[in-house]
Amino acid sequence: WPMAPPMTHIGPTLSVDRPAVEVPAEAGVIADTYGGRVHVEWDPSAAVTPLGQLPFFTEFLKQSGLFDAWVADSPLRFVSPNAPRKRDVLRTVLLGVLAGCWRYAHLTALRGDGVNPPLLGMTKVVSEDAVRRGLKTMRGVAGDDWMRRHLVHCVRPLLGEPWILDVDTTVKPLYGRQEGAEVGYNPHKQGRPSHSLHTYLMANVRLVLDVEVRSGKEHASKHSQEGLWRLLASIGRENWPSLVRGDTNFGTEPVMMRCEQEGLPYLFRLRLTAKVKRELGRAMSTSDWMEAGHGWQGQQTQLRLHGWGRSRRVILLRRRLRGSVAVTDRRGGSHQLALSFAEVETGQELWEYGALVTSLTEEIVTFGQLYRDRGDCENAFDELKNQWGWGGFTTRDLGRCRLMARIVALAYNWWTLFGRLADPDHHREAITRRPLMMHAIARRTEHAGRTTLTITSTHGDHDEARTAYRRIAAFFATLRSTAEQLKPIDRLYRILSEAMKKFLRGRQ
Repeated sequence: WPMAPPMTHIGPTLSVDRPAVEVPAEAGVIADTYGGRVHVEWDPSAAVTPLGQLPFFTEFLKQSGLFDAWVADSPLRFVSPNAPRKRDVLRTVLLGVLAGCWRYAHLTALRGDGVNPPLLGMTKVVSEDAVRRGLKTMRGVAGDDWMRRHLVHCVRPLLGEPWILDVDTTVKPLYGRQEGAEVGYNPHKQGRPSHSLHTYLMANVRLVLDVEVRSGKEHASKHSQEGLWRLLASIGRENWPSLVRGDTNFGTEPVMMRCEQEGLPYLFRLRLTAKVKRELGRAMSTSDWMEAGHGWQGQQTQLRLHGWGRSRRVILLRRRLRGSVAVTDRRGGSHQLALSFAEVETGQELWEYGALVTSLTEEIVTFGQLYRDRGDCENAFDELKNQWGWGGFTTRDLGRCRLMARIVALAYNWWTLFGRLADPDHHREAITRRPLMMHAIARRTEHAGRTTLTITSTHGDHDEARTAYRRIAAFFATLRSTAEQLKPIDRLYRILSEAMKKFLRGRQ
């Protein structure tokens, strides 16, 4: 169709598309709820925080001197005059880990906190990009040495007591093209690239002494040896553990031979090779089994397996299975679980069995419980990966992944020690303790030179948290009264004596 000629308007032009009415940003809105209409307003400048009970943890860091020493020793350096302060970057990372963040993007949720940054000595919560850039300047030998020193520093006073070192490796699945993302041992997600985390823990108190992040293929114990002996060299021979303990990954000739050369007692689980099974079969027909606790029976023997340079003491363990037994099968890559039931005829018995290799000379009855206690490090792995940040904070380069794994472990250690001040007899996991002991709404008010935090907790057990914090506040008040006469390391000794009463059995 031919186009119509343009129309000529006489008089004012009327616009058909009227601009929407702009509502001032500070104006409220109405929400129609089941309880009636409510007026909703925003106040972005209010001094409030969802982490209202964090000031008590801040005093723990200040009194112990842990955070100040960590910041002062940091190799973080910025060249630009507009760069953020070193303290702001490190405190932002720590605050994010404590708040439960596991990705760098989650740090943005902390930037509106109007209470905690000043109490933490910060001028502001920096952006996620500033954190990434700051960590990039520290990756390498200087950053690794810095974090190793402070992971040991927070527990060094405890190393003079008898303790056990648990060594183990866990897997961190990856979903990108990160450095070191290789397909290795991954029992839960086979074929998935991963990193392997070689970890050294202080047994039964869930404190991490060091963690190394390596490629997914470097999961064997030979890749843990360097870190293990570097850690032991750093703490000094007088502070060495009474025992080093590990699973089948560490029951190998190189590890045991080095322990024997250094005079370090060990207890490792053995793989059930053909020779170990033959020895178990021979022992099953004998009657000289001894009680090893929790239904287990033990018997000792001397074995020299293939690749060993000498015979070693081996503890054979067995436990009778009672009741009905079910067998599951997921072979063939199927997600469908196949379930079958094992029928045990009259006169037949089912047994669970295992084998331990050790340089200890103690009675057999001690070994069952001694190795079962190693399972507590699996609980620490589960907590660090699923409730803290070991499952996230992933970058393309391996250096920052390794640095963040150690920062998460350090924050975990600090929070564990702080939690022990509230409950010295138990370790409380973050999934239940963080909502109770940290998350609460707090509003800051100032009047006549006095700053007041009014805390409102929505947790059902908020009375328990209030009682615990009153006890912690009383302890810190006593510590403050003598703080001028004490050095930071002396205050740390006082705090550890209070927090680790159960481990120290009441000793100072």
